[in-house]
Amino acid sequence: MTLHGRDAALAAARTSRPTLRLLRHLLPHWRRLLPAALASAGSELAAAALMATAAWLITRAAEQPPLASVSLAIVAVRALALGRGALRYIDRLLGHDGVLRAIAGFRAQVYEALVPLAPTGIPAFRSGDLLTRLVDDVDAAQNLLLRVLIPAAAACTVAVTATTVAMALLPQAGVLLGLLLAVAGLLVPTTVLTLSRRTSRAGKAARSELAALTLDLTQGAADLAANGARGRAHERTRRASARIAALERRAAWTTSIASTTVLFLQAAATAGVTWLALHAQAAGELPAVHLTVLAVLALVSFEALTPLPTAARHLADVRVGASRLADLFDTPPPVTEPTSPAPLTTTAPIGVEITSLRVRHLPDGPPSLDGVSLRLRPGRLTVLLGASGSGKSTLIAALMRFVPYEAGSIRIGGRELRDCAGTDARRAITGMTQDAHVFRTTIRANLLLARPEATEADLREAARRAQLLDWIESLPDRWDTRLGENGSAMSGGQRQRLLLARALLADPPVLVLDEPTEGLDPETAKAVLTDILHAAQGRTTLLITHNTADLTTADQILTLDRGRVQPSPAAALELGDHARTPRNQPSDAAHDRPRPTRGVLHGVARGGARIRARRDPF
Repeated sequence: MTLHGRDAALAAARTSRPTLRLLRHLLPHWRRLLPAALASAGSELAAAALMATAAWLITRAAEQPPLASVSLAIVAVRALALGRGALRYIDRLLGHDGVLRAIAGFRAQVYEALVPLAPTGIPAFRSGDLLTRLVDDVDAAQNLLLRVLIPAAAACTVAVTATTVAMALLPQAGVLLGLLLAVAGLLVPTTVLTLSRRTSRAGKAARSELAALTLDLTQGAADLAANGARGRAHERTRRASARIAALERRAAWTTSIASTTVLFLQAAATAGVTWLALHAQAAGELPAVHLTVLAVLALVSFEALTPLPTAARHLADVRVGASRLADLFDTPPPVTEPTSPAPLTTTAPIGVEITSLRVRHLPDGPPSLDGVSLRLRPGRLTVLLGASGSGKSTLIAALMRFVPYEAGSIRIGGRELRDCAGTDARRAITGMTQDAHVFRTTIRANLLLARPEATEADLREAARRAQLLDWIESLPDRWDTRLGENGSAMSGGQRQRLLLARALLADPPVLVLDEPTEGLDPETAKAVLTDILHAAQGRTTLLITHNTADLTTADQILTLDRGRVQPSPAAALELGDHARTPRNQPSDAAHDRPRPTRGVLHGVARGGARIRARRDPF
């Protein structure tokens, strides 16, 4: 087999076994999960042993033996009763702790897989469907450990032990019990898994559809009302909910019938083993105390198997969710990562030089950027003006390695950007974007998205530089104030200053500020822009804005027009020689004013779990 063929076969194998791939993501936490599985199996064994020992003790006590002959059984009953509760507690404690840690790490891996897809690769998934993958499918992964593997391990341990004990006491009873346990523990769950596959797949698709419809309904409520389409949207949402309810009822029926079948098998095993034991006892082949033990053992050994039909249903859901997550992991990023990434320095000061850059979103489409050349000098402020559709967002995406460039060069700190890892590029060049999101949580949590390890002093310094500290300290809950949905508890100016503080806290060498005053009234926009320019002093900064007022502190002002850069006429009137640079040549400032550099794009985190995703990226 050729190397290419072997790679293709390995890729096909990875795609065809999404559940095993999911398990490999979760098993690094096996040191916490293995004790939980052992505790669960021990708890079920203790429960079965408790009932069997108690049955032996009661039967033996009826024969009025000397107390010394049953003292060990009395102690065993007490120990098993106490041990069962302790083991059950340890099982729940270690199991949930290990699973939650595993899921937290796995969720971070899912976010890391999404980062290279933003923003151009994200529209391949509907926003509601993507949300379902990030929440429901990842949450369902915990069922693989907590509600499938651990109960299955406990049930297998109990079934093997009970069968072994029964065969030791009465071989024919052990064979019957083992056969019926195998049917209840293997055949019934396999049947449930087979019947649940189609239901689980349809259920996941229906939930994704409902999530997408709900998101469209909430975000587009005004547009739907204006066009008289709200009734139809509500009807589509109602039909999706009804379909989910129908699928849930079907799954519940399957699980209920399977559980009833296990109960019938339990009754059959108890009756069959008891009948065989009675015949053996009548023939003098079995002591009376063993008869009682066998009957009780057959009854209680099925208790550990009762969760298996539900576990099989959970496994069907996990397999569908794992397949959907595998699709997400296997989606090729728009920008190919280099095989051997070149190290990228993030030490300030650092500059960026763009030369003859050409970016095309569609292979046969027109270029969004065509021959763009400009230079961001270390510690300098560059202002880029341009109308909508001129290519400003494309330029930012190229700088952050969200889109590839087919020609030209981007060099940061002397390194060619395409030779560097995307995560390194996004740590070095990032900032405050036009669509940055404020989460429905506290001020502190919103800021810590940029740098989770930041101290209280770091938070205060970033808020002070963004002119937000006095407002935060005037609030009753101060840093623990909740901001509402997308910052609804804040004014427009406060929201922009919060986003600026988050960008400053992230501390990238090259700070990008994309339309920081968009949507603000003129007076608020002027105040926010003044604070932004003050906070950006000493940083290598690219400011993209429509507002040309109060930009006299800029080192160069350029205009992006139809994918090409040219000096801004307004800048030439304001700044004289600062903007007189030949079209499409690297621009430079007239005066050197050394400034230290520091500050990230909302959504791309250190450690890799933040996402910047745009619905309509460019």
